[in-house]
Amino acid sequence: MTRFHRYRSVWEHEELLRRLSQIRHVALDMDGTIYMGSVLFPWTPGFLSGLGPAGIGHSFLTNNPSKSIADYLRRLAGMGIRATREEMYTTTLATIDYLQTHLPTARRLFLLGTPSMVSEFEAAGYTPTADSAEDVPDAVVVSFDMTLEYARLCRAAWWVKQGLPYLATNPDRVCPTDRPTVLVDCGSICAAIEHATGRRPDITLGKPDPNMLSGILQRHSLQPGEIAMVGDRIYTDIEMAHNAGALGVLVLSGETTLDMAEQAPRQPQLIVEHIGVLGELLREAHEKDRN
Repeated sequence: MTRFHRYRSVWEHEELLRRLSQIRHVALDMDGTIYMGSVLFPWTPGFLSGLGPAGIGHSFLTNNPSKSIADYLRRLAGMGIRATREEMYTTTLATIDYLQTHLPTARRLFLLGTPSMVSEFEAAGYTPTADSAEDVPDAVVVSFDMTLEYARLCRAAWWVKQGLPYLATNPDRVCPTDRPTVLVDCGSICAAIEHATGRRPDITLGKPDPNMLSGILQRHSLQPGEIAMVGDRIYTDIEMAHNAGALGVLVLSGETTLDMAEQAPRQPQLIVEHIGVLGELLREAHEKDRN
């Protein structure tokens, strides 16, 4: 295809530019897309600074609910990225948005998660219930809990067994790490609860569930065709783009190789070496559209 070494698209170049000219917002995965580990990619600052002049907004997405928005903003600031709370979207916020839309009367929650995650729910007006059979919640939320206590896991399973609404923040079985350990993530915690109770979560938020993008669409009054989901994983980032009807852009700066992408059952609509190449294409598309 044209400029194969820089990008691959399901469309010819002119049709690709027409499609990109419709983009009004970019949803960005973080690790592997804008940085790797603790190192910011050199093309990230230029990409971000070029979005505003093109009339394109952006959000940073992560499936990791263990940290608060303030924690993530501090992490980005440490890399030189100035971001606002409105530009961050985590599975914690996706879960809160889902509760507000689908379970509006649920205000008391049994939360299996880190103190940072619990603080986000409290800021949104929810009351965490205690580890007590007398303190009955309206719903159970299970998350990636790096402060997990056995008694609280048992209490979560008890409430799940009682038939209360049961939500999981994300499907990840493990959290990636370069340390010599396995970080047991939300999906594995839910697997333990399922084995004990025979019940799976009623809904699992986070990529690839389209609700992760629905919250951003609602916040910015966007249509699915006006948002590009950009990430380095086929089975989360690109799969969610397909599920939500958004433009799926795979970057090869992280986990997925071109060979892996070509074997995927549902292909990305656009594959780029990194977001710097996507930035060039977006600028070209919007300049062409203005002219």
